[in-house]
Amino acid sequence: EAGKWAHEYYEIIKSDLCVPIGHAVNANVAMVTGFSCHEDREEARRRGAEGFQFFGYSLGHYYVYGHHQPGVTDVWQRFEAAKDKLPPVGQGSGIGTPAELTEHLRQYQEAGVDQVVFIQQGGRNKHEHICDSLELFAAKVMPALKADQAARDAKKQAELAPYIAAALKSKKHAQPVDPATVPVVSAYGRTIVQENQAAEGPTHHIAADITVMMDDPAEKKGRQAAD
Repeated sequence: EAGKWAHEYYEIIKSDLCVPIGHAVNANVAMVTGFSCHEDREEARRRGAEGFQFFGYSLGHYYVYGHHQPGVTDVWQRFEAAKDKLPPVGQGSGIGTPAELTEHLRQYQEAGVDQVVFIQQGGRNKHEHICDSLELFAAKVMPALKADQAARDAKKQAELAPYIAAALKSKKHAQPVDPATVPVVSAYGRTIVQENQAAEGPTHHIAADITVMMDDPAEKKGRQAAD
């Protein structure tokens, strides 16, 4: 499935259908996967499978089938009730041993996927387990995958360069915006002053050691010069 999407995306970039809206063509495809890395496969699943299942259930709740009452609906409780009816987390989930994750990511790489986004903090996954997974991944999985990345990226960019150049030439440029048509949004502090509420000197955020003036010093200087 990932290969189908990546292939379709890059075929569009190479075709006349690629007409950029922005000022660049993003020749990258990212996919989301679960993540839990441990030398023991079952321990990796124990630590990460439930959290990834919850992530999938939450997506369905918010975007497909759910009815949500903010501050009232308990998504975790609903997940707990539905958990036994959910499909199990399979091997292609980014959850397993370093060798299994290496193979998992190699398959994405061979399918034409450029980046993989790890879902780590789903559900009640523990922070220390996430850190353990990242450290093990960095030590035993990442080096092999990074070894030839520069060469692969250079080859891809060279192959796509003429298509991207052609696509950018086809871009339809919008007319410049007339500044007079852009509405002005006033700072909240101005609304306080306009409503005759208290505005007693500058505010000081102790934690960040930032002093925020109640009047714009740039405007104050201009008024003083005019006076």
